[in-house]
Amino acid sequence: MSHPAPVQADTTTAPASPTASSTAPQIPGTPAGRQLSWLFEAVPRAPIADDELAGHFTADFLKAVPATQINQIFAQVKGMRLERIVSSGDTQLVARVVVGSTPFEIVVAVNGAGLMNGLQFREPVEAKPAPKSWAEADKLLRAVSPQAGFLAAELTAKGGCVQAHTLAADHARPLGSMVKLYVLGTVADRIKRGAFGWNTQLTIKDELKSLPTGKLQDRPDGSKVSVLEAAKLMISISDNTATDLLIHKVGRRAVERTMRAWGVREKGNVPLLTTRDLFALKGADYPRLAKRYLSLSPGQRRAYLEQVVARTPLSQIKPWTSPRELDTIEYFASPSDICRAYARLMKQGDKHIGEAMSINDAGIGLDKKRWPTVWFKGGSEAGLSGLSFLARTKAGRTYVVTTMAVDPTAPITEQDTLDQLIVSRAAFTLLTKP
Repeated sequence: MSHPAPVQADTTTAPASPTASSTAPQIPGTPAGRQLSWLFEAVPRAPIADDELAGHFTADFLKAVPATQINQIFAQVKGMRLERIVSSGDTQLVARVVVGSTPFEIVVAVNGAGLMNGLQFREPVEAKPAPKSWAEADKLLRAVSPQAGFLAAELTAKGGCVQAHTLAADHARPLGSMVKLYVLGTVADRIKRGAFGWNTQLTIKDELKSLPTGKLQDRPDGSKVSVLEAAKLMISISDNTATDLLIHKVGRRAVERTMRAWGVREKGNVPLLTTRDLFALKGADYPRLAKRYLSLSPGQRRAYLEQVVARTPLSQIKPWTSPRELDTIEYFASPSDICRAYARLMKQGDKHIGEAMSINDAGIGLDKKRWPTVWFKGGSEAGLSGLSFLARTKAGRTYVVTTMAVDPTAPITEQDTLDQLIVSRAAFTLLTKP
């Protein structure tokens, strides 16, 4: 999850990869990729007419960044050539380009209709050298944030986590969207018990819509989406509306039970917030709603969420860029808890869990021949960044790596998140070192 932003989309669900591609650069055929292709076609013939820009950018983006400004930017980057695709997803793409001898990155983000709601030209985020020891990994993580957590472990056949290296692994920290692992597990459990099926249709209602990241919030009121599609979107692009639809389907208390059953005991998870709840508490009339909520008992909080917070219009939620209530209004678990969550998801044995978890590998770049199975879920908010991976070798050994970075005083930068990714990638090498 990311805090809402008026123009830029969330960038932490698929951080930049630490390795460059050795093949000729090809633009993916995703919605974001199609907009990048248009940019390469349109930039050389700038200025672009207003009506053509309206066919590629959202109205909100054009309101924030007028056509004249867009064309001024295009004029500065004429002659750009594609060097490589750094990271790619359906709704976001990062490309490394060169203008003359100057490298920079283009970040393209699109909404559910495929229109750009984010476009950024920035200096490249450079990868640091990969740690060659656990001590070097710890040093890099401690440089990322004042509150760092780390776990690298092997999963046993019985679902245990055999730790190879840890850093404050039992200290609970805010999760952001990593809580969606528990939502997915709850959904799979309810399906196994026969409550509904993966093909069961959910109805998208305005009162259940949340803010991006995601794309289901852009679909019309009354639209249908299957449980399976919602689960895949919840995990692969961290779709917040998909998450809230699934929480509504299974019930808050069911997700709370899953978290307790899987070993998470933090009181801050009760009552479980929907993503819309979290956005409203931190972004609507802040800090009034938040203070009132925190003054209540757990039972009173449930009623307050249903009677007050849930009725807060999305239009009243304003973006925030500094950390807010990270230790009070969030989801909480430790790196050790996350390892157990992956173990339980594996133990559930539902192929659809694997389908959802393996769509987006966050650009970690593990050798697919050696690591044919890679699962990922991350989480972000101003002041926090979490990355968690499960990877299985061709020989069938399974490992989990989780990094958590929290700074209650300042946002976690994209460079910081890239450093977490570098540590995660190196950890799988260290885990399998002879």
